[in-house]
Amino acid sequence: MSQVSTEPDLLYTEEEEALRAAVRDLLTDRCAAADVITRSESGTPHDLELWKALTEGMGLAGLLVPEERGGQGATHREAAVVLEELGRAVAPVPYLTSAVVATEALLACDGSVADELLAALASGRTVGVLAVALNAGPGTAHRTVRLENGSLHGELTGIADAAAADVLLVPAEDGALYAVAADAVTVVPQVSLDQTRPLARIGFDAAPARPLTTDAAGAVRRALRAGAGLLASEQLGIADHSLTETVRYLKERKQFNRPVGGFQALKHRLAQVWLEVVGTRAAARNAADALATGSPDSDVAVAVAQAYAAPVAVHAAEEALQLHGGIGMTWEHPAHLYLKRAKADSIAYGTAGAHREALAGLVDLQAP
Repeated sequence: MSQVSTEPDLLYTEEEEALRAAVRDLLTDRCAAADVITRSESGTPHDLELWKALTEGMGLAGLLVPEERGGQGATHREAAVVLEELGRAVAPVPYLTSAVVATEALLACDGSVADELLAALASGRTVGVLAVALNAGPGTAHRTVRLENGSLHGELTGIADAAAADVLLVPAEDGALYAVAADAVTVVPQVSLDQTRPLARIGFDAAPARPLTTDAAGAVRRALRAGAGLLASEQLGIADHSLTETVRYLKERKQFNRPVGGFQALKHRLAQVWLEVVGTRAAARNAADALATGSPDSDVAVAVAQAYAAPVAVHAAEEALQLHGGIGMTWEHPAHLYLKRAKADSIAYGTAGAHREALAGLVDLQAP
């Protein structure tokens, strides 16, 4: 009698590769680096037309939502492929925050309000944001607001993509999670290193709130765990694109009448980045597969992925900027977009150090 394998599947399926090709084609046509740079300088950093094409056109916002609740009924594996491509393009869309984090929080909730919002987020016509600071990791403390007479009071800071949100999912001091319309609060932009994923301060002044669940801690933890696990795939996209573009440039750029990429010292640097990218792909795919299958090792897989992927994305983006020489230091070249996103991602949903600490506890590895 054959046994069902419990080993993680790190390979991409044909369907996942087809999804990748479709998303990459769209981003190639609609998300040029020059346009992203121009948009980052404007007062509207999010590309809502691109978001509409990804969601209403391709149905990607509902990948994690079951069909019976208005979504596509796919898994974290497919969402991870989408995030790889969005990372490669540094796309200024709220996919991670709305289609993953906010969606996962709603999937932990029951009731008509949650079902209504979940279907709206799955359609892409509504953008949802979990009102927890971007640097908060799974299981860590985060700020809450005060509930009085059915309305919320207080202030939250460091909320990613709040400027694009239609609805906010807000944890309160009473331990519950509430839905608040974005037009009922004050959203003030904060200075953000990564201008393609802007942060904001949100003020609640008697904001009307609809209850979603009495277990905000469980919903928030589930959402942040999925966010951290799938962020590794975005970081993989950043690192892989940075390496690919650097190799291409060094083959074309010449010094002393020979390609710069032919110099041994640069070959060694590129080889090191390649090894790190390969490792990141394995860790990111393992986390996506664990989340998709509900593996009991999901917490370990997510911690490993974030502990490894965050520094790799930063290193690959730094090497890309440096090895492009003078042109890499200019505002017109997109290298700075990738470095900023990689640096911002390195503290999103918990730092690499925080995830290593969590991992030590999960596997009972005591400090000496």
